[in-house]
Amino acid sequence: MNFDLIVLGSGPGGYVAAIRASQLGMKVAIVERENLGGICLNWGCIPTKALLKSAQVYNYINHAEDYGIKISKASPDFDAMINRSRDVAGGMSKGVQFLMKKNKITVIDGDGVLARGKKVVVTDAKGSKKEYSADHIIIATGARAKMLPGINIDGKKVIGYRQAMTLKKQPKKMVVIGAGAIGVEFAYFYNSIGTEVTVVEFMENGLLPREDKDVSKELNKIFKKQGVKVLGNTAVENVDTSGKSIKVTVKDRKTEKSDTITCDVVLSAAGITPNTENIGLEVLGIKTDKRGFIEVDEYCKTNVAGIYAIGDVIPTAALAHVASAEGILCVEKIKGMDVHPIDYGIIPSCTYCTPEIASVGMTEAMAKEAGHEIKIGKFPFSASGKASAAGAKEGFVKVIYDAKYGELLGAHMIGTNVTEMIAEIVAAKNLETTGHEILKAVHPHPTMSEAVMEATAAAYGEVIHL
Repeated sequence: MNFDLIVLGSGPGGYVAAIRASQLGMKVAIVERENLGGICLNWGCIPTKALLKSAQVYNYINHAEDYGIKISKASPDFDAMINRSRDVAGGMSKGVQFLMKKNKITVIDGDGVLARGKKVVVTDAKGSKKEYSADHIIIATGARAKMLPGINIDGKKVIGYRQAMTLKKQPKKMVVIGAGAIGVEFAYFYNSIGTEVTVVEFMENGLLPREDKDVSKELNKIFKKQGVKVLGNTAVENVDTSGKSIKVTVKDRKTEKSDTITCDVVLSAAGITPNTENIGLEVLGIKTDKRGFIEVDEYCKTNVAGIYAIGDVIPTAALAHVASAEGILCVEKIKGMDVHPIDYGIIPSCTYCTPEIASVGMTEAMAKEAGHEIKIGKFPFSASGKASAAGAKEGFVKVIYDAKYGELLGAHMIGTNVTEMIAEIVAAKNLETTGHEILKAVHPHPTMSEAVMEATAAAYGEVIHL
């Protein structure tokens, strides 16, 4: 069978690219070896948010008296939380199935491998092979948990994010290796329902070390208050799984002092590795970097004509919304539309623990390093009427402006619902909005989003409510 476009992988990059191509009149097929929706819908973005919501509701109930409500003490039902998460993921995957039918996209089940002549050979579950051809092929095969040197993810004692969502029994003690978004979200979930959690992070700032330093510092303080032990600037030297309990040997990189932590489960959350092996890249001579990521141009085209790559297989931010944007850009470029490359400096990043973290653009350190003279404004939610009423006074909004031209360089937020608020800043940066324009944009009261206006006012010495 011949198609205008074949997409390898049905994650948020692949299925979005397929739908956009169909909208533009292309005959499209998508190859998927597991479940439609990929890691995001089935094992990442969506089911993790379901678990986090369960943890948040549980915390609300246990603090009901703070809101003037008397209620018996709640207890977590671990199995029910896991099952709800899987049901949510299943529903979303069915939604993608519907979208494939609606957009007349051919779904091919099996493992796809690139072959010469713009062909894809698909092996189904029974081992049968079938060949398909296309004018264009998009590689969107995603990524998996990164294997740390000397640490074997066996799925039982040492687990990755997939196993963390389907454990049969809640662990009493857990060590999380890596304090990026995945590690932080699981640390919050398991700590909230009673697991003793220790987070080990190699980089100095501890939790979310790539975020603005003020945000990382605030989250470290809040997690400590919640009962999570955070070891920043710490290396994992050894994980001993030979006994009934796991022994994790860590070393403080500053003092060089070693220590041993005993736990039931170790969660490896130290990054990802692209799924670029065994898909035929070497057959076609498609270039990759030293880490295995596929090299592409600004429109996601590889060095081989007619072959493209998007999402976690290329060295851009491993975020679902980035993969979707790349998929749309790639397809529209294939159709000859007048499109502009993605500005990766305006890509928002979100972490969904409680409190949430959201950011876009330069951190304070990055702005200074780039040579900007800057104005910084910060507004704490403790001064927000809506936050006080909601019982959500933790956190702040921090904005960074270029002092000379008023350019919005970056924004960094920690607090309740800030992942919903960051879109205002993304739109503002995309429109090249200045600080004075945000300051004069009347924000509704009382809302958490007023903190953006107030932080901007603070940057210009005009803050009212501080």
